[in-house]
Amino acid sequence: MAKQGQNNKAMIKENQAELLSNIASEHDGINLKSYTFSLKPSPSITPDDMFTLAKQIDKHLLDDSIDGVVITHGTDTLEETAYFLDLYLDSKKPVVFTGSMRNYSDLGFDGLSNLVSSILVAADEESAHHGVLLVMNDEINSVTEVTKTHTLALDTFKSMEFGPLGIIDQDNVLYYREAHAIPILMQPSSIENSVEIVKAYSGVSSQILNSLVDQGVKGIVIEALGRGNVPPTMVPGIENAIKHNIPILITSRCPKGRVLDSYGYEGGGHHLKTLGAIFTQNLNSQKARIRLMLALGLTTNIDEIRKYF
Repeated sequence: MAKQGQNNKAMIKENQAELLSNIASEHDGINLKSYTFSLKPSPSITPDDMFTLAKQIDKHLLDDSIDGVVITHGTDTLEETAYFLDLYLDSKKPVVFTGSMRNYSDLGFDGLSNLVSSILVAADEESAHHGVLLVMNDEINSVTEVTKTHTLALDTFKSMEFGPLGIIDQDNVLYYREAHAIPILMQPSSIENSVEIVKAYSGVSSQILNSLVDQGVKGIVIEALGRGNVPPTMVPGIENAIKHNIPILITSRCPKGRVLDSYGYEGGGHHLKTLGAIFTQNLNSQKARIRLMLALGLTTNIDEIRKYF
């Protein structure tokens, strides 16, 4: 996947051969094979694209001549695609995502250094034990923990609560810790695309939730307040969805910390849990949505879905 253009004049083009030629001297002893999956800009990537990519990468990983995979991807939806693959793939070979915050034609284009670092990480044996990784700005992050935090900065991708797993120092790959999340394998034969995210805010009504129920949505992720609470005006919509056997996931709009059923007032986390809502702990809303899409491809039983969270 190619990096998306940074302005409306930028044209998306195939520059893979040029990129690899520019870094040829930086990966001595590492043989590279290239494959173009898509030239879509990052906002155009769909969950179906992610599913197709996951199956394609799975085939590459079965090839004995391939020791690891590097995937270049536009940064807007990179964490969602990377998390999808982390849930789907079952391989001991490293899979590394990377991208760039500056366009190929911009002064200070960061894509080349990010690509070189990613190749080094994918070629390192220790990388096989950390799940799918994201490498940018000479930092190695777990895709279960990392998120895009800034619209422009080169160090935009951060694991805000736990910090990076390691770094690339010149040509040395250095790991400092393991990822906190327990690996989950989810390989459905299909995914459920009809999963929506609804953000909680002061005074929010149940109108959006009820509308989604009427439209036949299959799953809803609520980006709740704080520890996992919503205004009481949102509760009727949640009850309506649960009555229609629609799984309701609770995440937080806070960038750090987990959700928990701490508060018993109307709309509080404990109240929502007694209604049947599912708490997602440290997942942000966009990753919770990806996991629910995969879970719904495996089962529509709410109790079974709950086990995946």
